[in-house]
Amino acid sequence: MAADGPKTSGLESSRQIDTTVSHSARIWDYWLGGRENYRVDRELGDRIEELLPDIVTQARADRAFLGRVVRFFGEQGIRQFLDIGTGLPTVDNTHEVAQRVAPESRIVYVDNDPLVLVHARALLSGTPEGAIDYLDADMHEPEVIIERASATLDFDRPIAITMLGVLWHVLDDAEAQRIIDRLMDAVPSGSHLAVAHPTTEVTGQKMEDAIAQWNRFGSPPGRSRTPAQLAALFHRLELVEPGVVSSTRWRPEALPFGEPEEIDRFSVVGRKP
Repeated sequence: MAADGPKTSGLESSRQIDTTVSHSARIWDYWLGGRENYRVDRELGDRIEELLPDIVTQARADRAFLGRVVRFFGEQGIRQFLDIGTGLPTVDNTHEVAQRVAPESRIVYVDNDPLVLVHARALLSGTPEGAIDYLDADMHEPEVIIERASATLDFDRPIAITMLGVLWHVLDDAEAQRIIDRLMDAVPSGSHLAVAHPTTEVTGQKMEDAIAQWNRFGSPPGRSRTPAQLAALFHRLELVEPGVVSSTRWRPEALPFGEPEEIDRFSVVGRKP
């Protein structure tokens, strides 16, 4: 459970950071074993873990999926990345994985969280051959993201867009579709989109209860989607094998004892024809 006293952290309070209200980026950091969180985040994180004991496994599986999918993009020859919903920096951030594959890779991070902005400098250190930028922007304004990202990325060449753990905060399906369509309209053929999203396919009521707890005490609110609903958001794209699957089963590393267990975090990758 969360400790009674404040946790030693790299965070410093500011007028922009409300330490009395739990926040998704800080809770995620707590589940990943990070230090960039406050007591209010740890308390809600613990309550959710009581309802859904594998939430820490889900958080780590999401991070592992990020590494695999960015390597996949690099192997496809993609050298430009638009990471929407950056979150707090941890190990194997997008630019670190991409630039290990190809040092000339260019990455733009997007988030509108003042806490992430405080830590943006930690994201802005990469290879001399490549480029990294950070945009303080809202995913509900894709036109702004596209315009500002064009200072670093060439929108005439393929771009890989990642939206891991953020689309669930878009409660309306039509709005989620609008965001995806506008982003993909701006990039050329050969570009890709990766989404990771909570479902209730594996744990059912446990996940529903966990999301209800999140929406009662956390921010911003979120929702689950079914695999069919996620696939529908990609209706204009070609799904990359194996399609819409548990994040643990999207092109996993070889294991000696069969497939990894499914979790209620599903991933999907699509390619623009």
